[in-house]
Amino acid sequence: MSKSNQETEVKLKLDGAVASKRRLARLGFSVTARRVLEINTIFDTPDSLLRRSQKLLRLREAGARCTLTYKGPQSAGRYKSREEIESVFTDAASTRAILERLGFVPVFRYEKYRTEFAKPRQAGSVMLDETPIGDYLELEGSPAWIDRTARALGRSPADYITASYGALYLADCQAKGVEPRHMVFGRGRRRFVRRQLL
Repeated sequence: MSKSNQETEVKLKLDGAVASKRRLARLGFSVTARRVLEINTIFDTPDSLLRRSQKLLRLREAGARCTLTYKGPQSAGRYKSREEIESVFTDAASTRAILERLGFVPVFRYEKYRTEFAKPRQAGSVMLDETPIGDYLELEGSPAWIDRTARALGRSPADYITASYGALYLADCQAKGVEPRHMVFGRGRRRFVRRQLL
């Protein structure tokens, strides 16, 4: 199974997940995918070819589901918009082995608990991400849908974040004066090579 499209999204920083779930419910959103731990591994070539060309190759494990994603360069603007191609697999270990045999190496790992929400007869979706650096909502859909949903949540374009979780993590480490490692929940925090962070 595969999907190819242009992904358009923004992130919104939250003060807490519980209040956001209640607000989404009041606005008519319901859970379409229950809370699950996602383990995301970014792969690149040893000389960072993908990072240098603003491309991304990610292996995501979420329960029994394993998704390989390619993301193209990001367009400039107030929304994060880029080509996204995904394919779903059942065996993360084999998928990882194939990538490594092709010369790709894991350069950064990040974890988050994700809950997905949608509203009937609307094309957009909301993802609640609980991460080691705080909670975020991702609004994914058309620019008009993103703006309408953000307004309903009491937010404005001034609140939009288009940075990746890797970039947000690096900024968080710099603000705290700590050495960047992998963005995980308290374990496996081995050092990564800073130049390779996306």
